Amino acid sequence: MSYALLFPGQGSQTVGMLKALGEAYPLVDETFDEASSALGFDLTALVREGPKDALDRTENTQPALLAAGIAVWRVWCAQGVAPAGALAGHSLGEYTALVAAGSIAFADALQLVRLRGQLMQAAVPEGRGGMAAVIGLDDEAVAALCKAYPGSELLAPANFNSPGQVVVAGETPAIDWLLANGKSQGARMVMRVGMSVPSHCMLLSGAAKQLAEALARVPVTKPEIPVLHNLDAASRTSPDDIRAALAAQLHQPVQWTRTINALAGQGVSHWLECGPGKVLTGLVKRSVEGAALAALEDPAVLASAALKEKA
Repeated sequence: MSYALLFPGQGSQTVGMLKALGEAYPLVDETFDEASSALGFDLTALVREGPKDALDRTENTQPALLAAGIAVWRVWCAQGVAPAGALAGHSLGEYTALVAAGSIAFADALQLVRLRGQLMQAAVPEGRGGMAAVIGLDDEAVAALCKAYPGSELLAPANFNSPGQVVVAGETPAIDWLLANGKSQGARMVMRVGMSVPSHCMLLSGAAKQLAEALARVPVTKPEIPVLHNLDAASRTSPDDIRAALAAQLHQPVQWTRTINALAGQGVSHWLECGPGKVLTGLVKRSVEGAALAALEDPAVLASAALKEKA
């Protein structure tokens, strides 16, 4: 296995994302237009023109990022490169990876993630919860810090992103306490994450049940390329197991560090971010010494990476 493709999740969106890639490859706008038709509203215009607050609404962000990831994926595949050894996506990006792997149809996935965003926001009304990144403590220390919260509200690790970077989710008073006390408890930095929904924690267990009901109605097939799941960094072939992992992912922590370590253990040496931004390649850099990284949103970087993989 030489390379893996990584699909980003919420937070990587920007108005005008993939503009340069779209100017070089018509497949980008064609993919956004296809997504617009599937969703029944002009996603292309929202991505290109905003407004930002509309793009940042969870129910819009998720299909927009899924479409962006698939747009980059299609451009990448059009270069005639050898197939990736494995795929992985962070949170929402797991759905994008499954579409790329041929496990879920693009149109079905768009509808699913739009519903996912709606269920997430409905589960915890805006202002009732949030997320914060804890920098400079290992996973166990962050878990202990959450347990040290003296209140009754939920506070729990949500994204194990890389060594020394863990995102915590919780109810607003608990997140406020963490922001005020984290550094005194040993963290180098604690900062609020721009998410109004406290994802990947038990506050979303009800939403996960509703999502499971929707997943049961969606055709799912065995992936053509292995996809490592956020739940446990393992790949799955059974459609029912894939559905269960996607539902559980909503209220369980994202095991991204384990995922990257598992891929490295399987021989991945090149890591390609398939979507807008460079968040995931940045996390890999902190986890894998000497990793070869490329963010494919840049057309020159994509062309260079394709040449290397075809060599």
